[in-house]
Amino acid sequence: MRDIISEIWSTARRNKLRTTLTGFAVAWGIFMLVVLLGAGNGLIHALENNNNRFIVNSMAIFGGTTSKPHKGMKEGRYVPLRDKDIAITETQFTDHIDEVGARVSQQAVISMGENYISTRLCGVYPNHQQIDKIDMLYGRFINNIDLKEKRKVLVLGDQQAKELTRDVASLVGKHLKVGAFVFRVVGIFKEPQNGNADAMTAYSTLETVYGKGKQPERIVFSFHGLPTIEANEDFEKAYRSKLNREHQVADDDESALWIWNRFTQSLQMEMGMGIIRTALWIVGLFTLLSGIVGVSNIMLITVKERTREFGIRKAIGAKPWSILKLIIVESVIMTTFFGYIGMVLGVAANEYMDATLGHDVIDTGLFQTTMFVDPTVGIDVCIEATMVMVIAGTLAGLIPSLKAARIRPIEALRAE
Repeated sequence: MRDIISEIWSTARRNKLRTTLTGFAVAWGIFMLVVLLGAGNGLIHALENNNNRFIVNSMAIFGGTTSKPHKGMKEGRYVPLRDKDIAITETQFTDHIDEVGARVSQQAVISMGENYISTRLCGVYPNHQQIDKIDMLYGRFINNIDLKEKRKVLVLGDQQAKELTRDVASLVGKHLKVGAFVFRVVGIFKEPQNGNADAMTAYSTLETVYGKGKQPERIVFSFHGLPTIEANEDFEKAYRSKLNREHQVADDDESALWIWNRFTQSLQMEMGMGIIRTALWIVGLFTLLSGIVGVSNIMLITVKERTREFGIRKAIGAKPWSILKLIIVESVIMTTFFGYIGMVLGVAANEYMDATLGHDVIDTGLFQTTMFVDPTVGIDVCIEATMVMVIAGTLAGLIPSLKAARIRPIEALRAE
């Protein structure tokens, strides 16, 4: 085997251009496949992370602007949500709706001694923890008693707490100044990665303390019994029609109230991710195919160039198998070596994308998110792609080498 490798090395040194072209074709095919799949996985992982910020079977309702005239009123009228809409949601759609909540916010300065943070203080219901998947680190979240008694309680994010004190856990139970008021910290939650964390208190407390006028910014609720897109669309139509009538808006005006249905969004995202995966594999396989064609052409040329050499080998007693083995081993070694180089470069390119694009944060208005996360490709994919390239190159060289191995020495020596 050592003799074969030495001979292959000698042949590669004599034919630098041919070896370079072969190596480039192999490395480029593997490199592009790894980069394309890595980039696609980075986008898909980001979409999955965004989708996992909330429980799937939940909806959020926002006020909007009318798009058509109704009962003598012109289009373009702003439609704010009211506390009455929360009551309607709780009492008239019990067949599907589980827990109902709402949110209202106020900019505030929270201070502890000389340390302070300027943040948004949000009044929420207890179901906010479940719907937004809030992970409590210390203490507890807002509960129904806080809501009923309008307690001045405060739940902070861990990063917010670190700006106030080094000992985050010690904040639970302490009183902090929130503007001109004093609130007691009851819990610390883990802030989401690249999230836009807000301090939280009970909805009724913020509404009363800051006089928000009983106008929630959004209504949120979890639901059940709506397994299909069609069922969700029918529910949304009935729900919108009811609230629109309460606001003197046409039943079918979809702009007056905006419904963010996370279940249908999840289904649409899954379909989109499936299309992305399929498209990436198609493009990647065609890219790999271009590398295979390049390797095959070069192997064909290689065998043809060495026909005289094979004739000399046979004339001095070489067996046909020794010629075949030389071609096969050369193809396997070169393809594996340059395929590994392409794989390493592809992984390096993915790491570079993760270090740059992976840290770009986009503000959606509702939350901050990244659009590129963990662009990895499984080692099995890299190995399989390299094996395909090895097999293709071997087969491309095997067919003409079989012919060359069978040719009589005198005919091989006459070959141009």
